Amino acid sequence: MTLGYMPMPDGFRYRQIALKGRPVHAKWDSFSLRHPPMSVSRWAKIFSPFDALRGFSEAISSRETEYTARIEPDDDRANELSRRLGILRELSLNRRNAGLDRISVTVRYFVPCADKEHPAFGNAGTYETVTGAVLRTDTESERTLSLQTPRGTAVINLDGILSITAKPDIFSSCLINRP
Repeated sequence: MTLGYMPMPDGFRYRQIALKGRPVHAKWDSFSLRHPPMSVSRWAKIFSPFDALRGFSEAISSRETEYTARIEPDDDRANELSRRLGILRELSLNRRNAGLDRISVTVRYFVPCADKEHPAFGNAGTYETVTGAVLRTDTESERTLSLQTPRGTAVINLDGILSITAKPDIFSSCLINRP
C-alpha cells in the first residue's frame, strides 16, 4: 500500500483511515449541502500566501517581461533634455528656498534588465513612466533626479531619461536657457 508516491511504513498510525480512502457522499445529502465542493480558483486564492517556492512567481514573471533595446537620444533631444533638467534644477532650488509647492513632472526613463540569468541582461531593459513632485535635481555629481511619488521617493539616473513633461508646461514658458 502507498501514500501518494511513498510506500506506507509498517506501524503507520493512520493506516486504518488511509485504507478507507476518501469519504463518498451522495450529491444531495446533508453533508454535501452544508459543505459544497470548493472551486479550484477559490482553493488557490486561499492557499496562495503559502508559496512553497519563494521567488518562483517573480522569476517566472521576469521571464515574461518584454525587454527592448535602449533608445539613444539624438543631439536635439539630448539638448532639450539638458535644458529641461537645468530648468527643473533652478526652479526646484528657488521654490524650496521660497517655500513654494514643488513642481510635478512625468518622466519616462530606461531601466536595465536586472536578472543576471536573462539573455537581456546588459543588453536591454524596459521603459517606465513615473509622475511625481521634483525633490532634487543633481546634474553634476550624482546625476540623478529625485521625485516624490505616491509609492515613495524615486531616484532616476539622468542618463536613462527619455522624456520629461510637466502640466502646466513650465518648459515652454520658462526663460532659463542653458548652453
